[in-house]
Amino acid sequence: TSFTSAGNVTSLIYAAFGKGLNEKDKKLLNSPYAQFLKMTSEIRATLKIANKHYLATRFMGGVLWSYGNQTVPPYSEQFYIGGANSIRAFTVRSIGPGSYRAPQSQANGYFDQTGTFKVELNAEYRFPLFGYLHGAVFLDAGNIWLLKDDPNRPDAKFDAAKFLTQLATGTGLGIRYDLDFFVLRLDLGIALHVPYDTGKSGYYNIPKFRDGLGLHFAIGYPF
Repeated sequence: TSFTSAGNVTSLIYAAFGKGLNEKDKKLLNSPYAQFLKMTSEIRATLKIANKHYLATRFMGGVLWSYGNQTVPPYSEQFYIGGANSIRAFTVRSIGPGSYRAPQSQANGYFDQTGTFKVELNAEYRFPLFGYLHGAVFLDAGNIWLLKDDPNRPDAKFDAAKFLTQLATGTGLGIRYDLDFFVLRLDLGIALHVPYDTGKSGYYNIPKFRDGLGLHFAIGYPF
């Protein structure tokens, strides 16, 4: 678990000279600075089932709250989801926040989604194949949300009543070349559920199977 804060010592100095802690438009070296609190936490557990057979699990989450001088935290501090070490059925930063989906006009462009609240769960069954080659079957779920309304991103704010339906999920298969000190990994993610409306009913709401595939090459285990 880690905690990060920014701008609070500077605000205390301003307060000593008569400016309120929550007063806006304060500047440092003539530039506005951010005030935020951030907490991230990760829990990992690995269960040995048999010789070289393992069930590895991970739960991770994070909260980022901005206040005072600026209401939006720095982009570099915000959370994202997807990619080789996250929900492997989706490209990095392509899901969320909430059930928000980028307009169709951006479908073939570059979009980069971030949020201020994150939940992710992963489970992976690891087993030997032959020699240094190992296999894996995995299941990933999670999403990011906003803690404050954003009129430009509807349905992005966290709503406990929609939590389960807004969890993006994916499964998949992987192979690893494991030399103990060095691991090469190739994972094929298969999307099962996206948090936005695709026009397809039921939990499996991926319009086309091939559109829900994600191939990731990486070094090291995902967790």
